[in-house]
Amino acid sequence: MFSTIGNIIKWIGQHFMGMIFLLIVLVVFMPKTDPIKTANLQEIVLTGPIMTADKIVKEIEDAQKNKNIKGVLLNVNSPGGAVPPSIEIAYAIKELQKHKPVIAYASGIMASGSYYSSIYAQKIIANPGSIVGSIGVIMQSANIEELMKTIGVKTQTVKQGTYKEAGTPTREWTKEEREELETLTKDTYDLFVKDVATARGLEISNAKAYADAHIFSSQRAKEVGLIDDIGVKSQAKTELMKEANVTKAVWKEKDKFESFMDKLEGKTILKVQSYFYGLKATL
Repeated sequence: MFSTIGNIIKWIGQHFMGMIFLLIVLVVFMPKTDPIKTANLQEIVLTGPIMTADKIVKEIEDAQKNKNIKGVLLNVNSPGGAVPPSIEIAYAIKELQKHKPVIAYASGIMASGSYYSSIYAQKIIANPGSIVGSIGVIMQSANIEELMKTIGVKTQTVKQGTYKEAGTPTREWTKEEREELETLTKDTYDLFVKDVATARGLEISNAKAYADAHIFSSQRAKEVGLIDDIGVKSQAKTELMKEANVTKAVWKEKDKFESFMDKLEGKTILKVQSYFYGLKATL
């Protein structure tokens, strides 16, 4: 019997997946503590590259439906990401703000798509050392034509539509293709600026001052109107309590298993996928 147990322990020690399985078992059977009081505030974390919005939008929608939750802290530390999911998050926050106050807190980086995601919060507070802004759009593709010639690879293409091959990495873009892509990024940039100006009460005519892909320190971001205050997380929480009319905060805690899986989930795969998904505009 003891020999069998010893072999199992040895196997777990030698196999990473075995360790993961053991950790999951421990989390599942870990004693659960019943909350003494019902949570009245919730923190939603937006971190890492934004490649999908499904998970965080669900959190936002659940917070909206939960009548016990009186306010939400959106804790942001993200360099931005793809355009559509950033907009999905922004408009989910806009809808949530109609029902209960949202304070967006820049705990590290609130730039590009992650700033877009935060603009409809009631207030934006930034850590003194955070980086804010980068309101711009970029579209990139490598030109591997010379490399292909070196290794003896040629492409064969059949297409319908002048611009169907726009953005190809196999050769230099034509003048017409570049103009087409520049039009696309300009349209996306104009939408970005328009939403920021509307949400923050800024003048579109003055966009060069707060947009144009400028990267700001917290102090300069406040001066140009991108954020409301500078402070640490505890101050953001206090501000949310005030806006939500909560005298004693009880913060919603994630289920232990859910929290464990969140930490286990890596962002690297999504990051790598984004490079091979094809040409796309990113914020």
